[in-house]
Amino acid sequence: MIEELADPWLAQLESQLRDRRGGRDRLRAKRAGPDHALPFVDRVIATLVILRFQLPHAALGVLYGVDRSTITRAVHEVRPLLAQPDFAVPRRPGIRLRTLADVFAYTDAEGVELRIDGTEVQVRRPAAHKPGRRAFVSGKKKQNTMKPTVISDGDGRLLWTGAIRPGRMHDVTALRTEGIEDLLRRHTDVKARVDTGYQGLSRDFPGQVTTPPKKPSKDATAEQAAAYEHARHRQSSQRICVEHAIAEPKQWRPLQR
Repeated sequence: MIEELADPWLAQLESQLRDRRGGRDRLRAKRAGPDHALPFVDRVIATLVILRFQLPHAALGVLYGVDRSTITRAVHEVRPLLAQPDFAVPRRPGIRLRTLADVFAYTDAEGVELRIDGTEVQVRRPAAHKPGRRAFVSGKKKQNTMKPTVISDGDGRLLWTGAIRPGRMHDVTALRTEGIEDLLRRHTDVKARVDTGYQGLSRDFPGQVTTPPKKPSKDATAEQAAAYEHARHRQSSQRICVEHAIAEPKQWRPLQR
């Protein structure tokens, strides 16, 4: 992470210095000025600590022996770099997945079976008298939420998070507005396991998208009920890894609410 963020941080810093000079070229060589009170590595670590534990900036300033404003400035510099929308590929350090199309292309090439699920994150209630205010009210959570979609592989490694929509929108609708149907038609070998919220996709793409079996009727025999429970448990155990992928980003405080 340090190696990947170093060059963008230096470019960002150089751009800021150039703006301060009014667009003029520098008069001295690079790094001819005073050293930073907080090195770049410590800036990244301090930002990660704040994002994970939300410690006060003043407390971290005491730990590093710098002023609180130095920590605040470091967070403002590093946090946008961490927010770049790309995801690493397991055992392929040179590849980054940035869009849903990238995920399907990678999956089709590598033969990975996807796990797809949606999650909800509580957000502040939108201001009154604003259009679309009720769209954030989740019928499941009974609160104002945003709903991102998470995709992982069979080992629970996060491949993509996107299709972020208001909490009132259905899971499958969020993915359809992202263009997943066209990608499934284009990549016919891609397969995915989902929960019951994506039964519409399973109906339209029966050979690619797998959902839990439908619950038998009340007059079903004991053998039918037992077969249903066995199939449901098996599908759930194969899909649980996406729940682990959902829990991983929520360890960071800004993504909890």
